[in-house]
Amino acid sequence: MINYPNPFNPETWIPYHLAHAANVTLTIYDIKGASPRRLNLGHQPAGFYTDRAKVAYWDGGNDTGERVASGVYFYRLKAGDVSPCGGGLSLIT
Repeated sequence: MINYPNPFNPETWIPYHLAHAANVTLTIYDIKGASPRRLNLGHQPAGFYTDRAKVAYWDGGNDTGERVASGVYFYRLKAGDVSPCGGGLSLIT
C-alpha cells in the first residue's frame, strides 16, 4: 500500500495490513540513508489499517519535532520480525 497524499505537505498517512498481531515500527529515511524519524506504533492486532484513524501517520517532522527539508523520503514498516521494503514519499514544503 502507498501513502496518501503523495507528494505531501506537510503530513502523510501510510496504510498497512497485518496478517498476525505484532509490534509495529515505521522508520523514515532520507535519500542518504539517514533516519530523521522513527515511529513506534506499539503492539497492533492483525487487520487492515487503511483509514485515517488507524494508519501510520507522519507529520513531516524529525524525532525532535523540527520540520525535515523538502525532498524524497523512504519508509520501512517493521511488524514483528517482518520488514518488507516500503515506498517512497515526496515532501514538498
